Amino acid sequence: VQLQASGGGLVQAGGSLRLSCVLSGRTFRNYAMAWFRRPPGKEREIVAAVGSTGVGTYYGESVKGRFTISRDNAEKTVYLQMISLKSEDTAVYYCAADAGVSDYPRTRQIFYDYWGPGTQVTVSS
Repeated sequence: VQLQASGGGLVQAGGSLRLSCVLSGRTFRNYAMAWFRRPPGKEREIVAAVGSTGVGTYYGESVKGRFTISRDNAEKTVYLQMISLKSEDTAVYYCAADAGVSDYPRTRQIFYDYWGPGTQVTVSS
């Protein structure tokens, strides 16, 4: 399995970005997908996750109401739409895949088998 994320960049506070992550090498619908991030000097944390069927989603408290995770199984892609960005959203964002097939995603990093290389998101205040 290979994951490749794109869409990161520099944006002003209050702006928007959309991250995309394409999975190759396996059947996409068999994986729950998640976005994690590592802010400067901090540990990696979960941002959002979506189950393999797209039914269930999870959001970290700090992004609820601002970020939306979605998936397109035909395109083998998971998206993270981010609006009302804040300086504290600055981080390297990683997409990850969990081989456990379920409507509802798991949230602990240990369950995610495959990781992309990360994409930088920088929000200037």
